[in-house]
Amino acid sequence: KDTKLGGLLLPAGAMLQFDIHSIHQNKDIWGEDANEFKPQKFSEGIFKATNGNNAFFPFGWGPRICTGEKFSTTEAKMALSLILQRFSLELSPSYVHAPMTIFFLLPQHGAPIILQRL
Repeated sequence: KDTKLGGLLLPAGAMLQFDIHSIHQNKDIWGEDANEFKPQKFSEGIFKATNGNNAFFPFGWGPRICTGEKFSTTEAKMALSLILQRFSLELSPSYVHAPMTIFFLLPQHGAPIILQRL
């Protein structure tokens, strides 16, 4: 059915597309250094890096999502399985229990862990 989005009328069956590049470069979301390569922005998680916005789409979205997503996800799972085979995990004493919900339950301040070689 037709839908009204703000002052715009979208006819039934209309396809919407958003510009991921512009979202990933938006200074209101990422800060004044939005155009600079700074992986450390993610050191405290995506939620903190985006100031609480759900604005990170590393592989795109929808029917044209990057074909490498499945490959890189599989690689990450393999790396994690190798880590879990060689280390034990323990929750850090600095952990503060403060759950929050965005789309699912998350630890608000992260979940620092201690790795010990087996």
